[in-house]
Amino acid sequence: MDRKLLDLLCSPDTRQPLALLEPRGLEALNRAIAAGQVVRGDGTPQREPLREALVTRDRRHVYRVDDGIPVLLVEEALATDQVPDFPSA
Repeated sequence: MDRKLLDLLCSPDTRQPLALLEPRGLEALNRAIAAGQVVRGDGTPQREPLREALVTRDRRHVYRVDDGIPVLLVEEALATDQVPDFPSA
């Protein structure tokens, strides 16, 4: 993802800055998705693994990136408290 774009993005509900989710966090999230443990903000299950994602500064929410386009919708956010081994940093 382009660094200039990333510097402009923020969480739509908390206005926190977003950062690219590191591989360790992405792996933990994808394990939980494969186990059927992850639902989106609107309650629908996240069935597809993520290739790329953005995380809020407090690491409570993740927003997926589809084909290089961030999906910054509150109802599409993934709460990290659903992921037992989500890294704190």
